[in-house]
Amino acid sequence: MSAGSVPTLPPGGRTDVALLLEGTYPYVRGGVSAWVHQLIRGMPDVTFSVVYIGGSRERRPPVAYALPPNLLHLEEHYLSIPRPDDHPDNSSGDPRFFAASAALHDAFRSDKADAHTALDAVVSCLVANPERCRRDFLYSRRSWDELTSRYDAASPARSFLDYFWTIRSMHAPLFTLAAAAATVPQARVLHVVSTGFAGFLATLLRRQRGTPLIVTEHGIYTKERRIELLQADWIFDDGRVGPDTSDVSIGYFRQLWIGFFERIGRMAYDAADSIVALYEGNRQRQIADGAPAGKTSVLPNGIDLGRFRALRAQRPAGIPPVMALIGRVVPIKDIKTFIQAARMVIAQRPEIEAWIVGPEEEDPEYASECRELARAYGGDARIKFVGFQRVDTVFPKIGVNVLTSISEAQPLVVLEGFAAGVPCVATDVGCCRELIEGADSEDRALGAAGAVVRIADPDATARNILTLLGDRNCWEDAQRAGIARVERLYGEELMLDRYRNLYRAAMGS
Repeated sequence: MSAGSVPTLPPGGRTDVALLLEGTYPYVRGGVSAWVHQLIRGMPDVTFSVVYIGGSRERRPPVAYALPPNLLHLEEHYLSIPRPDDHPDNSSGDPRFFAASAALHDAFRSDKADAHTALDAVVSCLVANPERCRRDFLYSRRSWDELTSRYDAASPARSFLDYFWTIRSMHAPLFTLAAAAATVPQARVLHVVSTGFAGFLATLLRRQRGTPLIVTEHGIYTKERRIELLQADWIFDDGRVGPDTSDVSIGYFRQLWIGFFERIGRMAYDAADSIVALYEGNRQRQIADGAPAGKTSVLPNGIDLGRFRALRAQRPAGIPPVMALIGRVVPIKDIKTFIQAARMVIAQRPEIEAWIVGPEEEDPEYASECRELARAYGGDARIKFVGFQRVDTVFPKIGVNVLTSISEAQPLVVLEGFAAGVPCVATDVGCCRELIEGADSEDRALGAAGAVVRIADPDATARNILTLLGDRNCWEDAQRAGIARVERLYGEELMLDRYRNLYRAAMGS
């Protein structure tokens, strides 16, 4: 199937697996999207549907992958709030919906572990008549009374206007997802690759249909949203916190948003039959965030070893004087630290080039800031923004793979680089330390496949890059360790077999 064509199931059609995805495949390259594509292509005997959840249709990029033939259905849902098509009215709304919604919010505020009854009642109302619930929430007199009552109880000293729009913006997408639940095709298994809004849709479908649900988190969604929300400049904060927050450094409205994603994350964990993390550290984080320990397991990613093994033959005899960051140009990848480290490296070794290999369209303002920083350092000639490139063409040309992210899980680009024969310098995020240094004593005996540095530490990043590029013995030792580790533990077939078994167990076959 060619890129751009959209497969659609006939009415009543069913697939083996419905993948529920937020802001990723098939419209965004790399990361989770590459993993989803790998999963679908790697199981030609399993049929898939994809439900894509995005921000707005107008900002959605074109299809970025040639869709595999076993992907039988693709549908899209967008969370941007449309222009008002109704007006406030004096109705009391659906009393069952408001009673259930109030009970659920009260359960969350008291941090009750058991909110099942209230949640099931809310789901029942949402799924039965999502449009009625949406109108009631946005326009009814009862909704206004509920909102003002909660405002008076929680934050009367703050701006009501900010409170009103925070609550409205937070909840409005949930009604879009409730409407979407009616169109998602039947499947034998639901598989959601995050919590968040996709996880909320999965929760609705699990409770409505009883379809088994698998949650896989590459990064911990609530942790990543927390990082973004702490940096967001669109949230108004008056510098004061609410009485129910344990973090006094976070303002009230920011804490509302963080708490919202934490709660819908717990809802997804509770609804899931199986919860997968990529490494033990994230499994423990899931449990700390409310995932029942008995549902959790660790299932590492894997890569096509043959594909990347072949790239080693394309490498030149010497170490290419190139340091490269392969990833999206977005704040969570901390491209600015990479640029700062590159300036230090180039100051000592002017022949070295620094490549930023990734798309810039996701956050054009940040990308512009990064380009301006490179220009300010006078590094235009040596710090190069080369855009999206196939990693097959990049790895044979570089000496060190650099990752400066402030949050990751188990980055595939590190494993791919190892298999292609490229050592790595990475921040101490996710499982980067165990990828580079080893997870246990037997693994660590293979040696270090590069170096691990603190987040936002350009000095240490530069020092370790210079060591690898300037010491052939050190570089070759790191190369051998990376190859040995990835060949032993991170092959694609091992990962696919584990997911196939997970699907079979969920299907009861």
